[in-house]
Formats: sequence, structure tokens, C-alpha cells
Amino acid sequence: MSAVTSYGSPSRDDFAALLDESYGKNEAFEGTVVKGIIVAIEKDVAVIDLGLKTEGRVAMKEFTNNGRDELPGVGDEVEVYLERIENALGEAVISRDKARREESWVKLEKAFERQEKVEGIIFNQVKGGFTVDLDGAMAFLPRSQVDIRPVRDVAPLMGVPQPFQILKMDRRRGNIVVSRRTVLEESRAEQRHEIVANLEEGQVIDGTVKNITDYGAFVDLGGIDGLLHVTDIAWRRVNHPTEVLTIGQTVRVKIIKINHETHRISLGMKQLLDDPWQGIEAKYPIEMKLNGRVTNITDYGAFVELEPGIEGLIHVSEMSWTKKNVHPGKIVATSQEVEVQVLEVDAVKRRISLGLKQTLSNPWESFAERFPVGTEVEGEVKNKTEFGLFIGLDGDVDGMVHLSDLDWNRPGEQVIDDYKKGDVVKAQVLDVDVEKERISLGIKQLAGDPFVSKVGEEPGTSGDLRKNAIVTCEVIDVKEGGIDVKIVGTDLTAFVKRSELARDRNDQRADRFAVGEKVDARITLFDRKARKVSVSIKALEMAEEKEAIANYGSADSGASLGDILGAALRARTEGEKK
Repeated sequence: MSAVTSYGSPSRDDFAALLDESYGKNEAFEGTVVKGIIVAIEKDVAVIDLGLKTEGRVAMKEFTNNGRDELPGVGDEVEVYLERIENALGEAVISRDKARREESWVKLEKAFERQEKVEGIIFNQVKGGFTVDLDGAMAFLPRSQVDIRPVRDVAPLMGVPQPFQILKMDRRRGNIVVSRRTVLEESRAEQRHEIVANLEEGQVIDGTVKNITDYGAFVDLGGIDGLLHVTDIAWRRVNHPTEVLTIGQTVRVKIIKINHETHRISLGMKQLLDDPWQGIEAKYPIEMKLNGRVTNITDYGAFVELEPGIEGLIHVSEMSWTKKNVHPGKIVATSQEVEVQVLEVDAVKRRISLGLKQTLSNPWESFAERFPVGTEVEGEVKNKTEFGLFIGLDGDVDGMVHLSDLDWNRPGEQVIDDYKKGDVVKAQVLDVDVEKERISLGIKQLAGDPFVSKVGEEPGTSGDLRKNAIVTCEVIDVKEGGIDVKIVGTDLTAFVKRSELARDRNDQRADRFAVGEKVDARITLFDRKARKVSVSIKALEMAEEKEAIANYGSADSGASLGDILGAALRARTEGEKK
């Protein structure tokens, strides 16, 4: 019911109530978008009646929306944002820009929820990116979200209406972040999907080289790129794609594989040419020798081009007979012409094994022909090891002198200390194993084996050394437990224990003998294999005694035992005098 009744004139209180009611209703519209009618246009300013007993003014340029909308005229209805009902001049404070911004925020929030694209215009550059007008609402476009690839010049994109994807919105702070890149990627994905759908494996197509890397080239197939790997450019070895291709070059390629999930396409050029590996086994039989060019060198060998598209590998073990631990680059060089021999052909794995050393003479075979077993050779000590000496020989080969072949009498562990690297020594060839590439040498063999020496020329000895033979020995040392002797006429030495010095226990004393004295003894042990000899004076005396008894008869013949022993002793003394 109205504050003014139908009878009587209104009082002062009634008028105040009506005024408050009217202003209260009007104030409810503040901060909202309201409709009004343009009643006049004065100097590029539109006068708008809002129906609130007041009018407001808005600059005409606010209606242009950056040139996208037409200017309204008198009598047209427009929407404006009402900030205040009345200012100091008694006019309403209104804005068309804020009204459009409010409208845009409502539309943008709905688009953001539905993940729909929105249209905007890039109109200004700021730190880290650009400002975009989304029909009145301002948004930030990060530089990384401008395009799929970095863009150097953004000028062509400025002022052009184009779609954007909203990444983030904050109404309270008034922040909006948009992306142009997301739209392009989505569009590109759709385009790639459509192009890939029209391609198939095995298809031959023309393309343009778009980019070149170390591992291949990217070829534009009309909106989508395919990878032409360096190994699929030609049948021959291509170290870098730039040897064959240039950016912008038109090439004919074959589609090898298509991944419909990732839209990756593998291309090939060599697949359009005849495969040079067909019939390769007949073309390059085993042991065939031919010339080739070194194309690549690795730690494990060198690749040799036999013809365009056909390469073989010389493994490091097949490069030299003698250089075993040398890098292939020190034996051959890139682009060098070399003669090789075919060792193995595998058509399935597309591999050819080649040998370089097989084209040269085997130094071990040559050595065996020139220096048969028993030949004396001379060389320099190249190395000393725990098991012998390595001697450098003719033909750039080494021979080994084992510790056991250094000296007849002394242990090899002691004798090897007498040699040093660089010494020139002589040795005898003991064995040549061509297959295992080994040459066995001996130094002690040059002096002859003392166990094979003849001793028949020396006084008191006869025949070859053997067990039970009687030999003359020279005392070389007197010890408490016996004497060291050397068999005259040989290099053999032996130790005579005290118990073997005499038959009679009273004479078993080492001090009975002097260094340099010569005595007769009997060989009790002669082992050629173990290289050991033992002699005994006692054994000789007992043998002589036994022989004397046999020669002079027994006690039954009338001769006493004393007579027999005396005769034996006199015979021995006479023999020593002679």
C-alpha cells in the first residue's frame, strides 16, 4: 500500500517516505547492467535515458568495440553499466565498456566450463606476453602460448580476430589466461589425422626436405612431416644427410611405416632402388681377394666399401698378424684403398667379414721356413715376465724363452735376473706353432745337454754316463755332512753324503778330503728326465771288494780274507799310480 492515502493532502512525513522509497528502488540497480534509450548525441557523446528520473552520458567510441560494431543512433536501445545513480551534476554514471565486460565475463565463464574456444584480438604487448581483448574482457597471452614454434615477429597477428583457448579464469581478481598454441595444436592434430588417414604403408610420394639433423631429415608430405632416417637414404654408408640432401629439395620417398596413434611416419629413399645385397654370396665368394675403400673406422675395426651400397667389416683381430692391441686407425686411414680377403658372407644379416692380414704373408710361416727347429737366432729382449723372456725376432714376431730353458743347472727364477730389456741374446729355435702363432726358444740348449755328454775321454772313466759307471770326481766343496763334487769331463755336479764317503765307518769323515782333490766314485743314480745324478765312494769300494773276492777265490782255496783284501788294495793302488 502506498505511503499516501487516497484522501487528504500528503504531509511532510508522507513526502519523505515516498522519496526514500523511490531512491531505494533506484539504488538497487547500481553495479548492474541496465537498458536505456539514446535521446540525444552531443559532440560524440550519447545522452541516455535510463528511466530512473535521470540521464547519463557515454562517449560514442565506447560503442565501436575496437571498430567491430556500428555506432548506434538517437532512439536506439543500448545496455550500459550503472555505477552510480547520480553524481555531483545530478547525472547517472554509466559505462558501455564495463557493460560489455560484464557480458563477456558471463559468456567466457560458460565457454571455460564447456572448454569451448573464444574469439579475441591481440592488441598490446606486455612483459612476458600479450594482451588480448575478448569482446571487452582483457586476457593475458603468454609468449610461449602464441604458436607451436617460437614466433619472432608477432606484428601480423596483432589486431586480427582469431580463436583462443581459455587456460585459467579468476573472476574475483579479474584474471584470464588464454592460449593460441592449444588451438593450433588441436587444429594441426585434426589436419594430421586427416592426412595420415589418406596415406598407407608402401605408398610412394613426393615431399620437400624441411629440416636436416644428424640422424636424418624431416620431409614435408603436404601438411605432415615424415622422418627419413640416415640409414634409409641410400644403400651405401651416408655419414651425414647433408652429403645427399639439402633443405628445400624435392625428393621421392616410400612410406615404410605409419604409426596412427602418434602420427609418426618413417620414410625411405633407398627402398626405391635395387637391393645390391641380392645374390651377394655368389658375387663375393669366400677367400676372394679384392680392393675397397675405407669408409669408417671404429674401435673394433674398419668398414670397407666394396661397391656402392656394399660394405664389409675388417675386425681389429683381422687387421695385422703382429699388431694385436693397436687401434685400427693406426693401421688404416679413412678413404684409403686397401686389398682385402672375403672371410664370411651373411646375406640375411647383410654382413661381410673381411681380412686385411690374409692378403699378406704369415710371418710365422715365413719364420718357420727360414729358421727350422734347431736353428740359432739372435734378438733383443722385449719383455720379462714371471714365466720367461720374450725375444724380438726377424719378421716382427716374438719368441719366448721359458724359465726352464734358461740354464741347465740354476733355477730359471734366479737366471732371469741376469737379463734386462734391450739385451741382445742368442737362442735356439725349439718349436714353431704357426696356428697358435707361437715360437719357443731355448738359451741353455746352445751349450748342449750335460746329461748327453761323453766322458770316455777322461782318465778313470769309460763310455756314456749311466748307472754303475765309474767316474772320476773333483772335490769342489767340503761340508760337515759330505762333499760337493764335479764329474770330470762334464758340467754335472753331485753331493756325496757322509755315509757314502767310505765303506769303513771310521773313514766316513768329510775332512779327509780337500778342495781340488780327485777321487773315484760309482754312479748310483742317473735320471735323465729328472736331470739328477748321484755318486758314491762307498759303492765303488764295495764293488771292488766284491770283485777282488771273486778274482782271488775264497778262504777254502787256502787264501785268507786278509790276503784277498790286501791283494785288492794293492791292485787299486797300482791303478791310481798309473
